[in-house]
Amino acid sequence: MRIDLHTHSRASDGTQPPAEVMRSAREAGLDVVALTDHDTTLGWAEATDAVTREGVALVRGIEISCERGGTSIHLLGYLTDPEAPGLTGEITKAREARVSRLERMVALMVADGIPITYAEVLAQVPEGATPGRPHIADALVHKGVIAHRDEAFADWLSNDSRFYVGHYAPDPVRAVELVVEAGGVAVHAHPFVRTAGRTVPDSLIEEMAAAGLGGVEVYHRDHDEEARARGLALAARTGLFVTGSSDYHGTGKRNVLGENTTTPEVLAQIEDRASGVTPVVRP
Repeated sequence: MRIDLHTHSRASDGTQPPAEVMRSAREAGLDVVALTDHDTTLGWAEATDAVTREGVALVRGIEISCERGGTSIHLLGYLTDPEAPGLTGEITKAREARVSRLERMVALMVADGIPITYAEVLAQVPEGATPGRPHIADALVHKGVIAHRDEAFADWLSNDSRFYVGHYAPDPVRAVELVVEAGGVAVHAHPFVRTAGRTVPDSLIEEMAAAGLGGVEVYHRDHDEEARARGLALAARTGLFVTGSSDYHGTGKRNVLGENTTTPEVLAQIEDRASGVTPVVRP
């Protein structure tokens, strides 16, 4: 059984509608895929409708953007209740902060002579989707200023860029607590990817584990062998389970569906730990 527990659609910063993500999952030979858009569950309904048609089981999830001490931290929440007030309130607050932050970033870029407008950025955001930096990149690609999103993130949109503007993000320990409170299972996404020269310290992951963190995403394209070894040792020490996934964004990133996978045993653990309010959708 091939399981990929980290993908994105046009509901956030992916380039495909949720139904197309499900179709691509089938074409990639996956049996199970998780849709984990940033700070939104908007794509769940469309992806659910595609389960029987594509023959791929769906784990409904979300990727929550967190921050601690200037370091960006991403938390995957699987099988959460989409109506849980605590988690819903927190991600709504974060999503609204992204909108105002995006407008300020565009203003800084325009002042520096980069040919883009905020209206052009908004034109790249699908209705109801969470606006983010990738949509600035998409606007630049659309205008022919750059050829691919990666070019924008290499300089203009990185966390240490002169155009970077921060935004509200919950503390990761609190986010773990909210995911558990919502009946879901929390997994730390790609913890050892460097952000502005920093990585998440083991001590913070241990603190998150004490708050109810279930697992850690060890097998990820942006983790080298040293990072994977560190993740496996940390998981063994703290009792966390280990996942692997693609972090697929369609054409928005080079990541390939199914390039890293999660074992059926770990998926069973996730289902056992979840409350059952939001079950895995199977064909």
